[in-house]
Order: sequence, then structure tokens, then C-alpha cells
Amino acid sequence: MKKKTVFSWMLYDFGNSAFATTIMAAVLPVFYYDVAAVGVDQSLADSYWGYSQSIAALIVAVMAPFLGAISDFSAAKKKFLRFFAFMGIVASILLAFVGEGDYIFASLLLIIGTVGFSSANIFYDAFLPEIADEDDIDKISSYGFAFGYIGGGVLLAINILMILKYSWFGMPNAAVASQVSFVTVGIWWFIFSLPLLKNIKEEKKVKTKRDRSYVAIGFSRVTNTFKEIKQYKHLLIFLLAFWMYNDGISTIIKMATIYGRDIGIDSNSLIAALLITQFVGIPCTFFFGWLASKITAKKALYITLYAYLGIVILGYFMSSALHFYLLAFCVGLVQGGAQSLSRSIYGRMVPANKHAEFFGFYGISAKFAAIFGPFLFAIVGQLTGSSRLGIISLVIFFIVGIVLLRFVNIDQGVMEAKRQTNQSEKIDIKPQ
Repeated sequence: MKKKTVFSWMLYDFGNSAFATTIMAAVLPVFYYDVAAVGVDQSLADSYWGYSQSIAALIVAVMAPFLGAISDFSAAKKKFLRFFAFMGIVASILLAFVGEGDYIFASLLLIIGTVGFSSANIFYDAFLPEIADEDDIDKISSYGFAFGYIGGGVLLAINILMILKYSWFGMPNAAVASQVSFVTVGIWWFIFSLPLLKNIKEEKKVKTKRDRSYVAIGFSRVTNTFKEIKQYKHLLIFLLAFWMYNDGISTIIKMATIYGRDIGIDSNSLIAALLITQFVGIPCTFFFGWLASKITAKKALYITLYAYLGIVILGYFMSSALHFYLLAFCVGLVQGGAQSLSRSIYGRMVPANKHAEFFGFYGISAKFAAIFGPFLFAIVGQLTGSSRLGIISLVIFFIVGIVLLRFVNIDQGVMEAKRQTNQSEKIDIKPQ
């Protein structure tokens, strides 16, 4: 394991997580409602924000497997990562020019930024099996998420201080401070991307003559992957399990603020809870990386999922800001562990010559899965008139995910990946 390479990889998460915290979760949603969509009916503003998120998620979900397949064929993961990262960085900075009534412009930049952020992460994740030894992959994946919590949390704390105490920073109002915070995200992301772009080298691949466009190659490889994935039995079962429990996790992340609002918790408490989750997540993500080395990654992942079952039940009974803080603390305990262990387990079972392609499927499963949790939350709440019943309905996702996970044998999944990789290499070296 090359420490410089691994550290450079982790620093990227340190930088790009600022987009997730400041722009996707905390500052932009409030700025969108109060400034960009000023004069628009509140319910319409909510809808426009939701449509923007959905469009971005759909674009990424459709693009992900094609991008992964193309980059695997061309050995161009770093080029693709740089392109999409810069797309997100530029979109973040341009948000500073959004003013009153510019909700269409804000939505467009949110879509572009989210596509850049999520697409770059496909290639970032695909580097994990290349930079990490098999024995260290759980630890390094956990460290990457922990660095993301640190970087995203530190800049978010600075930006919230800047917005709440804008006069300390020589700014006329909170709106201008919010605009400046978007610029800081772009700068922060750019600076901490540089070590990865400089120090990580792409694995060399046997040159293959290209007789078609990359789009045609990507479409062909995606089609083949759909056909071939049944050969990776344990990888496929794990994907289905991940699809289920990750839907529950992403729904908690997306709907927590709305649910908190619905039961009467003020915005300052909601923001404080987000910071609690970020900073509790830092040591706990490191902890789960260590725990996986002691009891196996699968057993450590079980712990996080059972904890999420408790979190959902706690959410049903929540009635005060104190309860919300407790919920945020509990989420911080296990969120990073669940995400990092899922990534490392999946990375183990991915064939060596298809890292980006299969991580594209990993990304698309997460994006499409994220549709159903919020929908279930909404439809149950609408039919019953109780958002509490909506939140408790999420236990279904965790229970099904835990049951499916029981059928995953990681060691057999690793052997399946190695066997298929060896067969592919034998085919590739045949005379064309």
C-alpha cells in the first residue's frame, strides 16, 4: 500500500464532501426557498426543488453504467473524474450569481453540480480496489468516508458561522454570505482534488484496437454486463441487499429535515443536528473500519443495519428538538460505517478488469433505489395522514436488506470475480 496514493485518494473525499453538506443538504435549500424562489408559492418552490433533485438523479442513474464501461475500456477513470469534478466545481461557484427570482438558474446549476459530483464519485470509488490491498480495503474505504465527514463538516461549520454572523466577515446580509459559501465549496473541492489528480496513476491495460465510438462501446459493454452479472451470484445478491437497505438510509438522510419540520422543530435545531451527524460520524467511521478487521466486514455491516432499525423506531416516537439531536447522534454513529463497508465489500467482489463499469452499476442501483423510499414515506403519510407512520414504514427496507445479506458469501464472491477476470484475460490475449 502506497501511503501517499491512499492519502491523496482520501483527500478528494475531504474536498468534494463540501458539496454534499453545504449545497445539497444545508445552505442551498434554504437559499433556494428564501432568495431564488422568492415570490413563488411555497408549495411550488418545494416541488421545483424536488424536480431538480429528481432530474439530476435520473441523469446520473442513466449515465453511470455507460460512463463506467467507457472508462474501463479506455483506461480513463482519472480523465473522467477530472471532467465531472470540474463540472461540479464550476457549478458551485456560479451559484454565487443566483439572485432573487432566479430559481430556474439555481435549479439548472444544482442539476449540473449534482451530475458532476455524483458522476465523479463513480470513478473515485472505482479507484478503491486499485489503490488498496485486499487486507486493507475495509480500513481505507472507512478512512475515505471519515475524511469526507471531516472536510464536509469543517467547511459547513465555517459557512454556517459566516451566514449567522455575516457582519463579522464584512458582508451586508445572510444572502450574500450564502452566495460566498457556494464559492468556498468550489475552491475547497478544487484544492483537495489536486493531490489525487497528481499522484494517482491509472492501472495500465492491454491496448485494444477501437473500431467503434466510445458511446457504442459503452452501450455494448453495459448490455453484456446485464447478461453477465448472473455469473456473479453473490455480487448480485449483495447489490439487491444494498439496494434495499441503502434506500432506507438515503430516505432518512433526505426526509429527516422535512419530518423534523412537520413535527415542529425549528430550522436552527435542524442545522445543528446535521453538524452533530457530521462530527460524530468522523471517529465512528474510523471505528467501523477497525471493527471490520476484527470481526469481518459483513458482521460489522450487520451492526449498522440493526442500529438503523432502532433509529427508525426512535424516529417514530420523536417529539422534540432533544429527540432530534439524539436521532442525529445515532445516525452519525453508523452512517459512515454502513456506507464505507458496503463500498469495500462490493469492491472485493468486482472483477479486476471492470472496476468502473461495475461501480457504475453500484451507483445506478443507489440512485434508482433512492426513488422508492421517499415514495413509500410520502404515500404512507398521505394515506394515513401521519408522517410518523411514513417514517416507521422504512423498517421494511432494512429488514429485507438484512435478510438478503444473509445469503451473501463474500469469499465465494471474490473467487467468482477472480475466475471471471482470468477467463476474460485469456480471451483478450487471443490474436485478433
